Amino acid sequence: MERSKGAGAPTIRGVAERAGVSKSLVSLVLQGSPRVSDAKRRAVLDAIEELGYRPNAAARSLVARRTHTVGVLLDDMRNPWFVELLDGLNSVLHAHGLRMLMADGRLGRRTGEDATRAFLELQVDGLVAVGTLPDTDTAALAEASERLPTVVAGSHDPRLPKVDTVANDDERGARLATEHLIGLGHRRIAHITGRGSVGELRRRGFEAAMREHGLGPEATLEPGDGTEEGGYRAAVRMLGGQAAASRERPTAVFAFNDISAVGALSAAQELGLEVPRDLSLIGCDNTYLARIRHLWLTTVDNASHDVGRHAAQCLLDRIAHPERPADRRLAVPSLEIRGSAAPPP
Repeated sequence: MERSKGAGAPTIRGVAERAGVSKSLVSLVLQGSPRVSDAKRRAVLDAIEELGYRPNAAARSLVARRTHTVGVLLDDMRNPWFVELLDGLNSVLHAHGLRMLMADGRLGRRTGEDATRAFLELQVDGLVAVGTLPDTDTAALAEASERLPTVVAGSHDPRLPKVDTVANDDERGARLATEHLIGLGHRRIAHITGRGSVGELRRRGFEAAMREHGLGPEATLEPGDGTEEGGYRAAVRMLGGQAAASRERPTAVFAFNDISAVGALSAAQELGLEVPRDLSLIGCDNTYLARIRHLWLTTVDNASHDVGRHAAQCLLDRIAHPERPADRRLAVPSLEIRGSAAPPP
């Protein structure tokens, strides 16, 4: 029987009447209770399908004391590295009936809003903090982790009790990039640095690889901030002015991330340097930027999708066992060789 035009949305009472059961039994079916016989469960599900009934999420949450949502706090939504991580995260959460609610931590800091507090007020079932957070957000995250299951993804900090960490092996990834350049014959190699624990580990991997090949004195560090503009300015300082006229100009650059590498590429082109003929360039994170055909950037693949999937699984485990000790997992990186690195001129 179809609902007549103008009739209101189907209700739980209508489902109960159609199935010939009580409203409380319909509620038990919606909660997945094992205390319902197969015959009555089938009758309720058939009635729901016939009437087109959609359970009210808020009412269902009050009964189950769960909202089936997960708060995701991003360090900066402008960073394309997050795309594949979020895809991996969402694929697992969605398969377990959980939806993501996202907040931009950078925007929250500009407006003075505390995203973690907002997630607590929304009564999310768990929280995932993605990327490197400043100290102000770390304090809020520590407070939130006392009240709901929390996971940190894509960063090595903060280390908090009962907070799981899923990150890239950033030091190993930096070694892969640096050793590839050394293997091509480069000796004067520069690194555009990043910030936070991730930046520190990538710098450490770069310097260790250079030292192990007897190239410590040839290593150049140029400060960056993980943005395209920061990468551009760092490259201009390294490659322009006196450096351009000097034979000591770096012949290769390993950038903190793909965005920085794109900025460095723009600077090199403006200075009349062709990549990779005059300057080899390697990024990090293997974002969609690196796969754009006219960039075709050699980069470190940090298995971002796997980081997202592992973070989701850690959160599910934390929800099921909130008192278990904190876990720490590192994704294994690889080098994606494309067209931006070649032997030195």
